[in-house]
Amino acid sequence: MTRQRPSPPSKSRVPPSAALAEHRKRLRSRGLQRLEVQVRGEDAPLLRAVVAALADPGQAAEARALLLRRFSPGPVRSLKNLIESAPLDGIDLDRQRDMGRAVEL
Repeated sequence: MTRQRPSPPSKSRVPPSAALAEHRKRLRSRGLQRLEVQVRGEDAPLLRAVVAALADPGQAAEARALLLRRFSPGPVRSLKNLIESAPLDGIDLDRQRDMGRAVEL
């Protein structure tokens, strides 16, 4: 019979899924978020340059301001604000108080 060699003491290994979860948790704690996008091949270098500019402390503020000016949605307006800003010149808003016909009960 052959004798089996005892295995060396193993280091406590973290399962890959747990290691990945810890890594992403550390990224979130630093304010980072992982994104995956699918773009056309010709656009990939452009997006990499945008990501690099946003990651560079020297360029981040200018790049973010430029992107926000171009791609951010306009200010959200409530219905009240929309009605208040509507042009009401020439519109008669007075209502006649017509009580209709008399009804005998």
